[in-house]
Amino acid sequence: MRRRRLKRPPRDYAIAGVLLIVFGSLLWGVVGLIGKEERARTAAKEAEVQLASLKEREIKLAASLAELTTPRGQEASLRETYGVARPGEEVIIVVAKGEGEALGALPWWRSFLGFFGL
Repeated sequence: MRRRRLKRPPRDYAIAGVLLIVFGSLLWGVVGLIGKEERARTAAKEAEVQLASLKEREIKLAASLAELTTPRGQEASLRETYGVARPGEEVIIVVAKGEGEALGALPWWRSFLGFFGL
C-alpha cells in the first residue's frame, strides 16, 4: 500500500497562527497581572510600615501637645528652645567625676618649653 501524504490547507496554518497569537497575548496579560500584584503587595507592606511610623509620631506629638498645655511645659519649652532663664538664675555646669580635678603646677622646664610653643 502506498502511503498517502496529507497536505494541509493554508487555512489550518492561518488558524494555528491566530491561536498562537491569542495564546501569546493571554500569556503576556497573565505575566503583567502577576507583576502588578507583586508591586501592589510590596506597596501595601510599605504603607503598613509608614502607618505604624506615623502612629508612633502621632503619639509623641500628642504627648508634646499635652505637655505644652501646662505652664510648666511651656516654660520648659521656652528654656530649651531659646536658652532663657529667670532673673537671678545662674548657669550650673555639671562635670563628670575625674574631669574637674585641678591640674598640678607645671615643672619649670615644661613652662620654659611652653614659652616656645613646644
